[in-house]
Amino acid sequence: MKYKLIRSRRRTIQISIDENCELVVRAPQRLSKIYIDSFVLSKADWINRHMERAREKKREALEYGYFTEEDLRELADKAKEVLPGKVAYYAKILGVTYGRITIRAQKTRWGSCSAKGNLNFNCLLMLMPDRVIDYVVVHELCHRLFMDHSKLFWGSVSKVIPDYKECKKVLKEKGEIYIRMLY
Repeated sequence: MKYKLIRSRRRTIQISIDENCELVVRAPQRLSKIYIDSFVLSKADWINRHMERAREKKREALEYGYFTEEDLRELADKAKEVLPGKVAYYAKILGVTYGRITIRAQKTRWGSCSAKGNLNFNCLLMLMPDRVIDYVVVHELCHRLFMDHSKLFWGSVSKVIPDYKECKKVLKEKGEIYIRMLY
């Protein structure tokens, strides 16, 4: 099975499918190529399943087309109008503070929160249902209380967005298509 190998100082092997539907293996520097090949072969079922899913998502993205710079600018402008109000509203409910709010077209994240409390959001959120946008805002603000994904963190999220698992599901299903439209 053909794959791209990336060696680093990591401790474990990770396999993933990239945006070009190619298999990527990240492995510790010390592991032999024979061991890595054996590991990849042992995961053949998972790889084939996810490779087919990635190809299907890529076909869907091609069917829908790709975002233009103008599309992304319009989404970013809309996000700059919508998100600060949502952040202020939910920050008050959660009793947290925050720093800057930045909007980007990101290929891997819907949002993030730095240790300093700066918030980053993906402009593609503007294509999601309102409840999903609220979930991402609350998720990032809850990182002001817990900088992890512990039970306490998820408990805080669920107090504000009880159906957060459904929101995560929508992000995964619809979001993968939108993300692929960035390439």
